[in-house]
Amino acid sequence: MTTVKSKNLFIIQAKELTKSFPLPDKNRLIILRELNLDIPEGKIICITGVSGSGKSTLLHLCGALDQPDSGEILFCGEPIGRFDSRRLATYRNLDIGFVFQFHYLMPELTVSENIMAPLLLKNYRLEEAKSKAAGLLDQVGLSERGTAMPHQLSGGEKQRAAIARALINGPRLLLADEPTGNLDWKTGKQVFDLFRRLIAELGLTAVIVSHNRQLAEMTDTVYSLQDGRLLRET
Repeated sequence: MTTVKSKNLFIIQAKELTKSFPLPDKNRLIILRELNLDIPEGKIICITGVSGSGKSTLLHLCGALDQPDSGEILFCGEPIGRFDSRRLATYRNLDIGFVFQFHYLMPELTVSENIMAPLLLKNYRLEEAKSKAAGLLDQVGLSERGTAMPHQLSGGEKQRAAIARALINGPRLLLADEPTGNLDWKTGKQVFDLFRRLIAELGLTAVIVSHNRQLAEMTDTVYSLQDGRLLRET
């Protein structure tokens, strides 16, 4: 899996983003206020903040899972709000890999089948999908667990499988929402060390949101989301 960098120095740029949600009294709760963020290629960025501060909302906007009230997000210089349906599908399915706090592995499929599922949805040949899944299983240290069912895995193994699934389509950007939130510190650090190694080896960029200060300190840049705006900490 190889990554071709764009001529743009920033893989993601958020410009004057505002996002709010309706309240029962017909007012709106403002979550993000004219927020700006530049994410350089090849870096791991961590966004911290209290629960409800808008961390996941920002991640969803970057992943085109939601739309801002105003402002825009650029991917390699292109405004994602102007993508047509085909380009938007490519962005969500190929350019980006998502890793969530809950692994969301399908319980009726083996670990290998879970990892190759995104390829089979794109009508990949089965043998080719199996080969790519096997390679990623090896990279995440699960080469002996491909035929196991998700309920047979430990928490750390499930998250490793989820990382492999996020990488199967060869994304350029990983968006991770509390990727070690359900793990104890030792297991979480092991998973995050693997995450960092793969990002470096594959030449990817990652945006992580997390409450974990120790994890945040292992990333390249840390931002704190407060009152709808980002403050750079490191």
